[in-house]
Amino acid sequence: MATKINLALQGGGAHGAFTWGVLDRLLEDDSIEIAAISGTSAGALNAAALKAGMIRGGRTGARASLARLWRDVARVSDLRIPEWMQPMAPGFEALGQLALSMAPFSPAGLAAQVYTPYAWGPMWRNPLERIVRRLDFSQVCADEGPRLYIGATRVDTGRIRIFAGDEITPEALMASACLPTVFQAVEIDGHAYWDGGYAGNPALWPLYQPDLPDDVVIVSINPFLREGVPKTPIEIQNRINEISFNSALLGELRAVHFVRRLLRDGRLESGTMKGIRTHLISDEALMTEMTGSSKMSPSPTLIARLRAAGHAAADGFLEAHGKKLGDEASFDLAALFG
Repeated sequence: MATKINLALQGGGAHGAFTWGVLDRLLEDDSIEIAAISGTSAGALNAAALKAGMIRGGRTGARASLARLWRDVARVSDLRIPEWMQPMAPGFEALGQLALSMAPFSPAGLAAQVYTPYAWGPMWRNPLERIVRRLDFSQVCADEGPRLYIGATRVDTGRIRIFAGDEITPEALMASACLPTVFQAVEIDGHAYWDGGYAGNPALWPLYQPDLPDDVVIVSINPFLREGVPKTPIEIQNRINEISFNSALLGELRAVHFVRRLLRDGRLESGTMKGIRTHLISDEALMTEMTGSSKMSPSPTLIARLRAAGHAAADGFLEAHGKKLGDEASFDLAALFG
């Protein structure tokens, strides 16, 4: 019988191709069954593509659907450029690389102060929209298959909203991936939404339902640890972004660690709360090597490299910790929180 797990998929723009590689490897293993997925931003797109393909054609269909998603993403030269300007994006990318190499300041930080996607007015169109709308949402929202939970941040309250079931629309996926310095806010039910990573990257609590398995496998694409003190403008901005997009997840993991300690010490009656078993698939060395700007430039070369790295990381995880699934946690939260 297959071991049931939940997946928690982080967002990170083009770096989400790493998660594609992880999912592709997990789908090769018939001993693992995915019961539910919580995803944010690129993690949300991966989750929706996986489910749509699985409903249509099982594991093979899920792998094909993910491959098509990332082929489509690879055709977007730069996520910061409106769709109608994509043919000119390579020139902008070359200019941006020159600025990065020469500027004594952070071009991205300066751009955030003088540029807004609203400056395009009605000419602006989300470069992800056509990709998202290619998914069959009758399959994404189907009752069968893994449950999906997609997180986005409500702009007015700063709180996370979890979209599930029929609530998962193209707009919900675009809201989950809506970086406010790059995309215009997505309006749903009269409320504006930004990227879910600000409030949960991804949210773990939807996976705590009693009828879901206790194992949560987190696929991380934002480094938890980066040695040394960032000193250049680019390094500082990159680390600020990593910390902000990990903060909500770290808070939830600390709560999981606290509950597990209470259960272990007998201070909380068994069965009153779930004793979540956490697992982590990541490649910290690769992700610390990557720059924040590469998240916005999904070149075929970058996507292929990340996909291969994700496949290898999942393979290594299964070899080292696969037998722990359904039995014990393999992600040492005590070490994480020191």
